[in-house]
Amino acid sequence: MEDKTNVQRMFDKQKLPYASRSYDATETRGEEVARLLGLDPAAVFKTLVTVGASREHYVFMVPVCRELDLKKAAKAVGEKSVQMIKEKELLPLTGYVHGGCSPVGMKKFFKTTIDQSAQAFGEIAFSAGRRGRQIQTSPAALAALIPYTFADLTV
Repeated sequence: MEDKTNVQRMFDKQKLPYASRSYDATETRGEEVARLLGLDPAAVFKTLVTVGASREHYVFMVPVCRELDLKKAAKAVGEKSVQMIKEKELLPLTGYVHGGCSPVGMKKFFKTTIDQSAQAFGEIAFSAGRRGRQIQTSPAALAALIPYTFADLTV
């Protein structure tokens, strides 16, 4: 039995339903993760951290098979512009490493927006807070842990 991530423990504490999915994390990203897990890439989401013109940070979740549209993202959070943070800033800011960043359990909560396409799925998958680990759950269960909004975010 594999050890649980902090994200899984947070789901357990709230008694929220989820499935834990694991894969070999050696340089595996995006659509490859979806393929290894046998999931639709449109239902597997990557967690992206940005900084706005105001210097506020924002989290966006988009399908692994799509790219974040920075103009749409800025509009969704009421910023003039947003840009991706530098990879070296991710761990000190969120507590997560690149490839293992989850919207749940960051050091500090940041306004989170999920691509509206997630509404088409009963369950979505996203990082469980560690490379090689995913959580599959409903958008409603995720909403019980973190507040978020939906918006059109992809190119």
